[in-house]
Amino acid sequence: MEYQIYTLPNGIRIAHRQVPYTQIVHCGLMLDMGSRDEKPNQVGLAHFWEHMAFKGTKKRKSYHIINRLESVGGELNAYTTKEKICFYASVLDNHFEKSVELLADITFHSIFPENQIEKERGVILEEMSMYQDSPEDAIQDDFDEIVFANHQLGANILGTQDSIKSFTRKSLQHFINENMDTDKIVFAIVGNIPFKKAVHIAEKYLKDVPQRKTHLKRIPPQSYLPQRVNITKSITQAHCAIGRPSYALTDERRLPFFMLVNLFGGPGMNSRLNMTLREKYGLVYSIDANYSPFIDTGFIGIYFATDKTNLDKANALILKEMQLLKDKPLGKLQLHTAKEQLMGQLAMAEESNQSYMLMMAKSILDLGRVESLENIFTEIRKIEADDLQTITQQMFDENQLSYLTFLPE
Repeated sequence: MEYQIYTLPNGIRIAHRQVPYTQIVHCGLMLDMGSRDEKPNQVGLAHFWEHMAFKGTKKRKSYHIINRLESVGGELNAYTTKEKICFYASVLDNHFEKSVELLADITFHSIFPENQIEKERGVILEEMSMYQDSPEDAIQDDFDEIVFANHQLGANILGTQDSIKSFTRKSLQHFINENMDTDKIVFAIVGNIPFKKAVHIAEKYLKDVPQRKTHLKRIPPQSYLPQRVNITKSITQAHCAIGRPSYALTDERRLPFFMLVNLFGGPGMNSRLNMTLREKYGLVYSIDANYSPFIDTGFIGIYFATDKTNLDKANALILKEMQLLKDKPLGKLQLHTAKEQLMGQLAMAEESNQSYMLMMAKSILDLGRVESLENIFTEIRKIEADDLQTITQQMFDENQLSYLTFLPE
């Protein structure tokens, strides 16, 4: 079924999709504010808020927040990205109202107890250490700083040790007051609940949220200079990230590029990079390419790990695969296969009601709509081999690629 939207007087939009034959309802509050909206002295504050939202409200302590849905077999979760903060839940449909009330409570009525702030500093510092101990995670965060140098998109979502130690209750309140805009909040619901009932319950807990307006404008990255950076670490493999800025979310080349990256290094084991570097030469355990579009720019990154002695060969093979795509357009069968594979992956992703709920909220915030699968398939079928070759020549320009390599000591 298609989705429906109802807008409250305060600007919050309720997005709903009824799905039959399920007893689980997924719902979430997504806010169009993230780590890129932090000031330099606030790095990590959006993520800190995500943690602190669970630590106490005007009527609940942290134990009661955690136990509220867990005790009925539900799940409560949250995440922070460069552009979004989301609090969401999954429950049996007879507990739907509990989840709505709780999500509204932690999002709009958190009190940030001082003793909990002190505890959570330690938790987040441990989270940072965990990522730093995992080179495959750390390299991706560090690579953002290279591609988006001197811009908040390049800042680590987790923050820095110094910034985490500096945050206070006032820091959190100021960040929320400065960035929260009720016109940029979507409450998304997917489950076997009629639209009118879902709206009635959501409105009960969201209609009294005070209307907020911000006039902040996101500033896109202004310049990019390719860099090559090597860092020595106490690791056993060489880890490498290769990439550059790419197309924004609203760019008409976004979908063709998404298909191209999927063909080149997507999750399928038949991706060109996997077939060459793993299957043919046995140089890597895994290699992937991913494309992340933002509202005003984008990012293409390739990640792999290999023995230090194989690093140069692996990099040369990646450039060779890029050159093949630049030199020769896909044949009819190759193009057809690439389209079919992407359409199948997108259809399977939509089978997950939770994933659809989160995608629906994000799409409405970013584009004001949710594209149906059929519309997306229609656009995919229109893509021509020449379109992909032109995009490849633009995005896979060897002179515009940045490199970050973690080398074993």
